[in-house]
Amino acid sequence: MIVTLTPNPSVDRTIEVDELVRGAVLRARSSRVDPGGKGVNVSRALAAHGIKTRAVLPSGGAEGAQLAALLEPQGIEIVPVPINGAVRANVSVVEPDGTVTKLNEPGPELGPDEVRLLIAATRGAAEAGAEWVVCCGSLPRGVPVDFYATLLPVLHDAGCRVVVDSSGPALTAALANRPDLIKPNREELAEAAGRPIDTVGDAVSAARSLVRRGAGTVLASLGADGALLIEGDEAYHAEAHVETPRSAVGAGDATLAGFLAGGGHGPAALVSAIAWGAAATSLPGSRMPTPKDLDISSVRLHTRVEADRVLKGTA
Repeated sequence: MIVTLTPNPSVDRTIEVDELVRGAVLRARSSRVDPGGKGVNVSRALAAHGIKTRAVLPSGGAEGAQLAALLEPQGIEIVPVPINGAVRANVSVVEPDGTVTKLNEPGPELGPDEVRLLIAATRGAAEAGAEWVVCCGSLPRGVPVDFYATLLPVLHDAGCRVVVDSSGPALTAALANRPDLIKPNREELAEAAGRPIDTVGDAVSAARSLVRRGAGTVLASLGADGALLIEGDEAYHAEAHVETPRSAVGAGDATLAGFLAGGGHGPAALVSAIAWGAAATSLPGSRMPTPKDLDISSVRLHTRVEADRVLKGTA
């Protein structure tokens, strides 16, 4: 059983257009609505592969009801925590080359009692047989930046391994309480380490600095350059070519789900992660891949990391 916690979930609408032109009236080629939020996406990806998962999330307003209705048919056990505010709604505009423009609402403001209920619900879900608890995403207003840091000892006491997939102060505050795994993307890794990341070697150094600060393992997603795994003294890099990218929304979440489904450690889990993330990139909206979407043979694993390799999108 893998439990996910998404403090700031969403209902996500994805709109595909031929070209995003500011100030113009555009005709959409297609649109879809999906349940959203990083932890929700991890649960969706796991459930699509028949892996038992339980999703803890705040629920309020019409959007909260819509989110639950979207999740129910996907085989995910939902642990809703009632809140006074409404779950947010986000919009992603996707162009044919895979470029995504996202408009994310801030989400509701949670009161102290609602924060305590969220912690209690997460602990209860974890104590009911969870191997991993995946703490994911941004924090809504009213939730203190040390929220994940506070949860870590609670979940470790429940016998669970804990993933933190967040950014900024929420991520850095959690490091002191030793998350078993963190999954920053390239920008989040650079921000947490306080240094630019232009090469694979830069990413390795930045990830190792976070291990020294308390992270057990670092799985860093590098966009088109795949992902990097730092585990003890070992560093692994893997990547896969996506012939026709459609949307990167949720691809990092699929990568994390694939890593956990692949065993949660070592190069084999990294290969699984890349296969899941690449498959998600080839799907519309924030659809999560199913087993038939995966192509493990397309993944290239590098056990000898090319540190001087320049990452795509850098000068």
